[in-house]
Amino acid sequence: MAVVAGYVEKIKYRNDENGYSVLSVTDGREEYILVGTFPYIVEGERIEATGRLVEHSIYGEQFAVESYEIKAPEDTLAIERYLGSGAIKGVGASLAKRIVKKFRADTFRIMEEEPERLSEVKGISERMAMDISAQVEEKRDMRQAMLFLQQYGISMNLSVKIYQHYGQRMYSVIQENPYQLSDDIRGVGFKIADEIAAKVGIFTDSDYRIKSGLFYTLLQAVGNGHTYLPEEELFSNAAELLKVEPGNMEKHLVDLQMEKKLVVKEKDNKRIVYPAQFFYMELNTARMLHDLNIRDTVPEEQIKKRILEISADEQMELDALQEQAVIEAVNNGLLIITGGPGTGKTTTINTIIRYFEKDEMEILLAAPTGRAAKRMTEATGYEARTIHRMLELSGIPVMENGGPGAGGQTSGESRLEGMHFERNEQNPLDADVIIIDEMSMVDISLMSSLLKAVNVGTRLILVGDVNQLPSVGPGNVLKDMIESGKFPVVQLTRIFRQAAQSDIIVNAHRINGGERVPLEKRSRDFLFIRREHPSDIIKDMMVLIQDKLPGYVGASPSEIQIMTPMRKGALGVEQLNKVLQEKFNPKAPDKPEKELGQTVFRTGDKVMQTRNNYQIAWEIRNRYGIPVDKGEGIFNGDMGMIRQVNTFAETLEVEFDEGKMVEYSFRQLEDLELAYAITIHKSQGSEYPAVVIPIHSGPRMLMTRNLIYTAVTRAKKCVCLVGLPEMFQFMVDNELEQKRYSGLKDRILEIDL
Repeated sequence: MAVVAGYVEKIKYRNDENGYSVLSVTDGREEYILVGTFPYIVEGERIEATGRLVEHSIYGEQFAVESYEIKAPEDTLAIERYLGSGAIKGVGASLAKRIVKKFRADTFRIMEEEPERLSEVKGISERMAMDISAQVEEKRDMRQAMLFLQQYGISMNLSVKIYQHYGQRMYSVIQENPYQLSDDIRGVGFKIADEIAAKVGIFTDSDYRIKSGLFYTLLQAVGNGHTYLPEEELFSNAAELLKVEPGNMEKHLVDLQMEKKLVVKEKDNKRIVYPAQFFYMELNTARMLHDLNIRDTVPEEQIKKRILEISADEQMELDALQEQAVIEAVNNGLLIITGGPGTGKTTTINTIIRYFEKDEMEILLAAPTGRAAKRMTEATGYEARTIHRMLELSGIPVMENGGPGAGGQTSGESRLEGMHFERNEQNPLDADVIIIDEMSMVDISLMSSLLKAVNVGTRLILVGDVNQLPSVGPGNVLKDMIESGKFPVVQLTRIFRQAAQSDIIVNAHRINGGERVPLEKRSRDFLFIRREHPSDIIKDMMVLIQDKLPGYVGASPSEIQIMTPMRKGALGVEQLNKVLQEKFNPKAPDKPEKELGQTVFRTGDKVMQTRNNYQIAWEIRNRYGIPVDKGEGIFNGDMGMIRQVNTFAETLEVEFDEGKMVEYSFRQLEDLELAYAITIHKSQGSEYPAVVIPIHSGPRMLMTRNLIYTAVTRAKKCVCLVGLPEMFQFMVDNELEQKRYSGLKDRILEIDL
């Protein structure tokens, strides 16, 4: 071990999340580059570090720090150096020199005990004197706080937030009720607070702990798609989490109601429990839908006459249901159009667009994801955007109550304060007609935000396939709206001649109807390969992706997508991604990588964003590397390719669809996962030239009809299923749908009572 002592000349790099820093340190004769984690350090401070010299392949000799101490300046020159380094705002080199000349070695004592005397120095007022003293004290307190919090495994970034929020009160909060952190500090969820509480010595049956655990359990349910939980299920799940008996939870539920964090309702003579924000989201969504649902009285004959004109101009023919959809779109403020693949949804949308164009109406098109918006643009010739972009997302999200997005513990939405949409009740969308595609993907949070920006009198047309899997986020918006029976719905059922030539579409409808699919039939776009063992299934999938399908569908191997029902097991996402990464992007000297837990991220890897990140910046560059467009926001399900891993700066760059380049700190990598294989749930709203689906045994609740239906409909040119035919048929026969607790239907029906 070696020791380096000197002054911090410059902080060359700092990761604000974990405190990893690169420091330039000098002892007056020689400069050293120190690398390591420093919870809190500023330029000008004197450091004594223990560690070892290492040779970096790019940056040369560095001193890797294993432990260090901040030393008080030992002489007047050192004091002057520290004060003049910029560490104290308002004090430059010349003022620092005058202060030290006046008070010499007594300078710091004067600052702490007699700060008013600083005004004896020319250029310092009494007010400035007190400000300088306060800064010195703040920096000392801050460092102590960082070191205190570090013992509980809290990151530097979170430590700063905690200190800034509580100040000196931080110590009593940590020692008496660390669960308060999950209420007050974004990034601290229940699990972090619980770990701190255990280290502090708080009992497992503490009232604070049980109350916080109850709320956390409810928010975990939100992450699984629910907007509420039955009381009995909430108590049972919380008891399992907390390892306490559920019998005494009732009083804590009342406390949370009093704090307006929960809403308790009756349903089927049983109590259900909502996080308050989701109850009011559903309630307000129901009210806004009711307000939009107004009827016009344009004569049908008049509408049909124009439809004929459009059909002649566009050389297309509508069936009776498509025609009915256009009529309903003209005469209703709110319309739902639903139907499976090949049933003419796109033709119907195009006709509606052309109809309203003739009246010179302002039309907006949108979809939940970038990929879905791009497909909509290609199909209509009319610009479509993501719903987020249409609503003009801006700001920074601030989560409350340790909720979804706080520490990445759940994937649903919570209340968003700093983050907001510019388009809202005060600044609605300037449109006469708004058409939203892929509505099955829209969760209650996004629906609520959308409706706030739609004026009464604007036509809102919602298009989607109700048989697809529900949204990743909480709620079951499209299904609840249809089942309420309160809004006009046109269900397209006819498979058009061109679509009927595709076995993908024909078999998708067979699956949806629970019919037998002829797997032995020779087909150009629907292939089933029988294999018994997982290892054989994997081998065949690799051959398909690498050798067979790219030429057949005119796509690169990276554009062909493996989709599987599950995360765990031999054919789950986690195992498949390891195997496929090794096959398609093996370790190499010219491919920098970063290991995070069980996952290795490597230059050239295919990755997916796993939760909404509204504030992360992206830019699109031209071929010369010059940014031509900028924005914020990467969303759950967005896929991209790792272009660069910088182990020195601890950053990773990903290129997403449309050339969006995004830089992640290593701390943010928990938001990414490998995407050589993805779950079928994550494929919603996307289309791929070809999809490959392993079919083998798995949990009954996952091996369902709507899951395999969703998977098959994600393919444009070819579907390849590899595995057991009997398991495929089991999935077709299994109508079981994973229960999703959603109350929008009830809220809609309540309004009409």
